[in-house]
Amino acid sequence: MEARIRARVNLALTFFALLFFVAGSSPPRQFVISNAERRIDLSSHIINVHLTLKVENAGTRPASEVVLALTPTEVDHLAMVDASAIKGKRKKTTSLRLEVKPTELPDAPPIDTKYFTIYLANPLNSGESTTLEVLYVFTHFLEPFPAEIAQSESQLVFYHDTALILSSYHIKQQTTFIKTPSTKVESFIRMEPTNRVGTEIKYGPYEDRPPYSISPIHVHFENNSPFAVVEELVQEIEISHWGNIQVTEHYKLIHAGARHKGVFSRVDYQSRQSSNGASSFRYLLARLPPRVHSVYYRDEIGNISSSHLRTDSLKSELQIEPRYPLFGGCATRGVNRPFPRGSLPCGASS
Repeated sequence: MEARIRARVNLALTFFALLFFVAGSSPPRQFVISNAERRIDLSSHIINVHLTLKVENAGTRPASEVVLALTPTEVDHLAMVDASAIKGKRKKTTSLRLEVKPTELPDAPPIDTKYFTIYLANPLNSGESTTLEVLYVFTHFLEPFPAEIAQSESQLVFYHDTALILSSYHIKQQTTFIKTPSTKVESFIRMEPTNRVGTEIKYGPYEDRPPYSISPIHVHFENNSPFAVVEELVQEIEISHWGNIQVTEHYKLIHAGARHKGVFSRVDYQSRQSSNGASSFRYLLARLPPRVHSVYYRDEIGNISSSHLRTDSLKSELQIEPRYPLFGGCATRGVNRPFPRGSLPCGASS
């Protein structure tokens, strides 16, 4: 009899511990997002997503952790995530940067989702609300389509997402805005209400969406922004006994956009710059510390003089015109103080 009582007590304690673990590991269910606004900037090959959330504590206990949900694809291409708490209204607003860390939710629904936790500076009491601003930066997210283009063709890319904001919370109202570099949009998926004006596509507002709601969309649009990617960077800093600092940087630079096909025509490139080689590197801009001097830039052939250095007490800017334009799929290595060099483009003829 005593053994049975002990077994029941142990079972009850085990069950209580299990409940405590599950409750402690799940996102605070008392949170409700009363309004969410997402702005996606596709004007370059680096995607900036600004997410504004008005979070309410609809529960009975204080809570200080807000969970963000992302797809595994987004996490694979995530370069940065930042969060701030916004206080005040209109011109008198202040922001407080908050800590954000990856987290796991063992009891989350069986869908492929990754999570990040925002730690509020002060617990949110029952009935209170706060406004959060979240910034996501994604790289290598856009898909060139077609994958290869001729010198005279514009670069088209695909952007895949969901019209509904992926969240582990109930969202009362949400709107998504997508900004494209130009009005040249080949196609996009609609989810009513959807509206397009100029370079902006608006999805929503959508109301009363349960947790983990999604609606896949894509946008196929023109993006002639040079897809500059530094695959390798080595920086050498030399400090002399006299206090001078010399910085030399070695770059391996590639154009990660649609690959160039065919041959390169310098005549067409120079005579019709607005429509010929639109996605190539025409010039590169390096932002340097103020009061720099003795700046040089060279490639494997030698020094390149087609550069312009502007400097003042606040900043220095070095604008470089490479020896040869760089097209999609091409790579080059450079030694400079402090910027990369140009080389013959893929399929080029000098």
